[in-house]
Amino acid sequence: MCEATAFLIGEDGREEVLLKDVDILRPRGRKLYLCDIFGEQKEVEAEIQEISLLNHRILLKKRASFPAEKENLKPAAKAG
Repeated sequence: MCEATAFLIGEDGREEVLLKDVDILRPRGRKLYLCDIFGEQKEVEAEIQEISLLNHRILLKKRASFPAEKENLKPAAKAG
């Protein structure tokens, strides 16, 4: 099989398996959509650090959140 395993780098720098046998990796705005060969789907707010096709590894790092995103608030509209 040629599918890859997706790893998510945690805040402590450790790599954790996010999804095995990844078939699809698709950007969706600030998030990434992943789907494996069995149809399991995941969506994570992360960016691609590295993809190694030879080693079948996808390395992802969580995106930094802004305070407004953490609280699910929309930024204030500009006056003008």
